[in-house]
Amino acid sequence: MTRYDIDIGVLGGGSAGLTIASGAARFGAKTLLIERENALGGDCLHFGCVPSKTLIRTARVCHLVKNAVKYGLPQADMKPVDFKQVAERIQSVIQTIQEYDSKERFCRLGAQVEFGHAHFIDEHTVRIDKKIYAANSWVIATGSSPAIPPIKGIDTTPFITNKEIFSLDSLPQSMIAIGGGPISIEMAQAFSRLGTKVTVIEMADQILGVEDKDLADQIMNVLSSEGVTFYLGASILGVKDLGSEREVVIKNSEGNTVSLKAGTILVAAGRQANLQDLRLENISVEYDKKGLKIDNRLRTSHKHIYAAGDTTGSYQFTHASGYEGGIVLSNSVLHLPRKADYTNMPWCTYTDPELASIGMNEKRAAAAGINYTAWTEKFRSNDRSLAEGEETGKIKLLLDENEKPIGIQILGPRATTPSACTLADLPSTILPTSAISERSLLSISCADGSAPADSPWTT
Repeated sequence: MTRYDIDIGVLGGGSAGLTIASGAARFGAKTLLIERENALGGDCLHFGCVPSKTLIRTARVCHLVKNAVKYGLPQADMKPVDFKQVAERIQSVIQTIQEYDSKERFCRLGAQVEFGHAHFIDEHTVRIDKKIYAANSWVIATGSSPAIPPIKGIDTTPFITNKEIFSLDSLPQSMIAIGGGPISIEMAQAFSRLGTKVTVIEMADQILGVEDKDLADQIMNVLSSEGVTFYLGASILGVKDLGSEREVVIKNSEGNTVSLKAGTILVAAGRQANLQDLRLENISVEYDKKGLKIDNRLRTSHKHIYAAGDTTGSYQFTHASGYEGGIVLSNSVLHLPRKADYTNMPWCTYTDPELASIGMNEKRAAAAGINYTAWTEKFRSNDRSLAEGEETGKIKLLLDENEKPIGIQILGPRATTPSACTLADLPSTILPTSAISERSLLSISCADGSAPADSPWTT
């Protein structure tokens, strides 16, 4: 049996890679962590979760100040937003968290950390610059990057993605967001609240395509009332650089050609796995445009090479990366066979109101051919919602034929805030709907019996 100097090598220092590297080192495995950027933390820390939540919080405070009269307060005199100060606050939060994701900390845990671009030489060996490392097992956790759609003129027209949006020198006067997914919609609302005129272009007939349309439409209505313009069912014919402005020409849902102009274009039209530089063709690892092909133990076509995080092309969430990291650790280091189970995977969209889901929504249940019943309660008549001036939203509970809960969605203030609630906490049988009052339905949804404003989970 061949012996290797390294027990497990991890490619990628993002959420999945850090989880695996720290766990493996603590379990006593000789661990190598390789990150292509010059700092650990990955997209979540530098260009995703952390900066977006920081910006969203700033934008919400700005929105509350502008709407002080709604809460019985005097109208505030708001000066124009200096985005440099906003960006400085974002960077300060990132730098504080960076201490916990530092090379020094992971070295203290027992892992070896290297920075640089790595690629496979053979199925057990990678090269990074002039160094060669052979490991018994490898984990590909290199994350994802913004997918740039093949739009005419995009290669000669300046645009930004989530990698640039948090470090802009000034607040854009106007912005066109291409795409209607969570990144686009969260940023559209945040920048609109700060003072940017925002337009969103989406090919589908709704924003947030994986969500149920009734909930997505409520979010869109809120953003529309705040000044965001939407073009749904639209196709982009081309983009052009006009110097001080950018032009986006679309065909709208009625088939008419419309020319839109803005100072900034944000491309947020999906993600692609970072696999292109790994030379996977050298080792015949199977993958497609979505990501690596893996089994339910997160193994690639080579059973000693695992994948976790965005490279799997499945759930691109920080908490999913952490969960998958645990699966990889169990299989590769502890040699305790464990399969990934995404049945009750939670996911969140941090708009205002927030949208939190766990288990199946109506779209997923219908696609799976499950006969279900959906029960909903609106927040409009809830006392906590009225007291806080947050009447928009509702809770939706899905039951299968045996009246067993298979999914919950909550649209409302702080819907993503953690509580003790998971789908597993729900009773195995539910009273008939005629016996479920608003209060009892809310108590089913939250293990602490709180109102929806204090309801489930976060990334």
